[in-house]
Amino acid sequence: MAAWQPAEAQTAAANPSDERQDQEVTSVGEVIVTATRRAERLQDVPLSITTLSQDELTEKGIVGYEGLATETPGVILNRASANFNNFTARGIATNGYNANLQSTVAIYIDELPISSNGNSTILDPSLYDVERIEFLRGPQGTLFGSGSLAGALRILTHAPDPNAFEASFLGDIGVTGSDSLRQRYNGMVNIPLVEDQLALRVVGFSRDEEGYLNNIGTGVENSNSLESWGGRATLLWEPTDRLSIQLRYSHEESDPQDSSLVNPTLGEDTRRSDRPDRFSGVMTNYNVTFDYQFNGANLTSSSTWSDYDALFHVDLAGTFGQTIAFALDADAWDETFVQEMRLVSDPGGRFDWVLGGFYFERRRDVAFNYRSSPEFLAARGITGLPDEYYQRFNSYSISHEQALFGQLTYRFTDDFWVTGGLRYGSTDAQAFTEAGGYNSNYLVNALFGIPGPLTITPIAAAEGVKAEETGPSYRASVSWRPRPSLTTYATVATGFRGPIVNARAGAVSVLDPTDLVIPYGADSDELISYEVGLKGSWMNGRLAANLALYYIDWNDIQVQANRVSDQVQFATNIGGAYSRGIEFELRAIPAEGWTVALNGALNDAEVDDLSPEEAAISGAVLGARLAGPRFSGSLLVNYNFDLFQSAEGNASVSVIHVGDYPGSFPNVPGQPGVVSPTYDWTEEYTIVNATLAAAFDRVTVAAYVENLFDDRSINYVHPEAFVDGKYGVNRPRTVGVRLGYAF
Repeated sequence: MAAWQPAEAQTAAANPSDERQDQEVTSVGEVIVTATRRAERLQDVPLSITTLSQDELTEKGIVGYEGLATETPGVILNRASANFNNFTARGIATNGYNANLQSTVAIYIDELPISSNGNSTILDPSLYDVERIEFLRGPQGTLFGSGSLAGALRILTHAPDPNAFEASFLGDIGVTGSDSLRQRYNGMVNIPLVEDQLALRVVGFSRDEEGYLNNIGTGVENSNSLESWGGRATLLWEPTDRLSIQLRYSHEESDPQDSSLVNPTLGEDTRRSDRPDRFSGVMTNYNVTFDYQFNGANLTSSSTWSDYDALFHVDLAGTFGQTIAFALDADAWDETFVQEMRLVSDPGGRFDWVLGGFYFERRRDVAFNYRSSPEFLAARGITGLPDEYYQRFNSYSISHEQALFGQLTYRFTDDFWVTGGLRYGSTDAQAFTEAGGYNSNYLVNALFGIPGPLTITPIAAAEGVKAEETGPSYRASVSWRPRPSLTTYATVATGFRGPIVNARAGAVSVLDPTDLVIPYGADSDELISYEVGLKGSWMNGRLAANLALYYIDWNDIQVQANRVSDQVQFATNIGGAYSRGIEFELRAIPAEGWTVALNGALNDAEVDDLSPEEAAISGAVLGARLAGPRFSGSLLVNYNFDLFQSAEGNASVSVIHVGDYPGSFPNVPGQPGVVSPTYDWTEEYTIVNATLAAAFDRVTVAAYVENLFDDRSINYVHPEAFVDGKYGVNRPRTVGVRLGYAF
């Protein structure tokens, strides 16, 4: 384990036109990133970006999404459960779940966008043997499309090396709480097959983590255990100095045994559901990347095919106060194809440019199975169903996005340049219901205690209205370097999400016909962001700082709402909101062996444009806070020392603080002025982590404690009435050891 170094203290050692480059520590101020689809120094990119190397991920014990937000100013992770994650950046979110809505932060594994809407599980990927993590804050619509309204998270995996044999192993064994064993194992081997031309890199991982919650409905202790495993294999062939071909296969399976949401009224670390809530995912990806170096420009073509199977099995009985059996067992299958081509000019001239094209196609099939239970049906004398399911139907949706994009930089001098970017694209989505399903009057009979046979109604095939949007996104910036170690910039950028058609548009409530009728859908929302910032180093590189100030105007906001009588979800629009704030990252080397890193964000975001009609349908009110804290930040103090002749010691302590924020809008949709029973706030909390490590020639041993003072604050509030448990809590204190080996 190398001594921790500031992110600003890394630099690339490979061809600067390569999308994936090894980073070596050389001097403060040198990090190469590809956030603009070309290799540039982090200091010269007019964006607010946080990067993490593999060494930093390893030393901080970050193996998934849960550790990334705490390292990124202005970003929080709303984590309802494993495989159920939504990032919020700069306060651009109305709740932490994004039900029915596309996420405001795009998540990419290499070239594949894996983020989706809040009703879908999003696989927790393994973060081992990655080249680096890049978290881009602010709208990234020009280069990353419609899903990057507030930012983009890029997970860039490591390419094979045809010139060196490498192997590594990292084992992590810990105990959560008093008796829950957590095991994490990772391995990598890089095999040169033909010197300078051909190499194979294989990575594998396994996670077996016992839970720490008790489910009194199922009677299972430590119910939220996690079993996850997978790996990837990458073959790199470089037949000439100009051409490289990369083939990559990856497969991951993540199977949480139950949800991690709790009901505090039942006791600490307690939840209730009639069966385990399951949010499992299996993802298989195939990628082919061609890279060719022309005279003056580099061409990259990336083709990705992805299959994703998911379970969304959840007890919905909280909708009716646990009075009837009501649950959904939904199985989903995604097939995705992504093609991107980019032509990037070689550096060195007055002009730098990027031209590209993007195509995305996804088909999602979902089998919806709404169930009662044999025990409830027998107790109420309800008959007439073929089994415990009172409604079954299959649906599928097809969505596309295609775009052309470009970016041009003109350098008036080496220290003053302007950049403009434009993306013109279109998105569309359409849903279909297949024939062969059935519905029944179960809900009415169950709620009103009516026994006897149910009426079974076949579900006919149906074709939904196609939602379409076409238009541009743009970015413009001015950068000035008053001295070599200081860069300032000003940027204006736009972002958007595609329109949404509600699956049950026009539907009248069978429980209360006077309740609101489900609207057609939600139009595209859009925002414009204004940002100024500086990135620099001082004191001969012993102090580095990034600072960004921003103001965001968000209009026609897509929001999630629930009909009161039957809790049917739908999407709609409301007027607008603003978000303004400041983000900072400071890293200092005050003395030999010491490193201090401080990052944080102040944010003020609230609804500032709302008509009475929009308030009635959405539950929003003027001045309502958006779903993000006013302050969040972290402090890391790290000390490297000589342990003895052949070993280096390392000790670090980190303090993480996140402020409180609302989990949703305050009122009940359709009932103006009536406070929603699901409305609540997260709790402000502070977590302390510590690590003590010893690094030998090839072996590293570390002891660690996460959440030293066992803070059990609420860090997530679910905005819906469906589930009995609506709260996520901080993971209990975890103590463990890590053993690393590198060859």
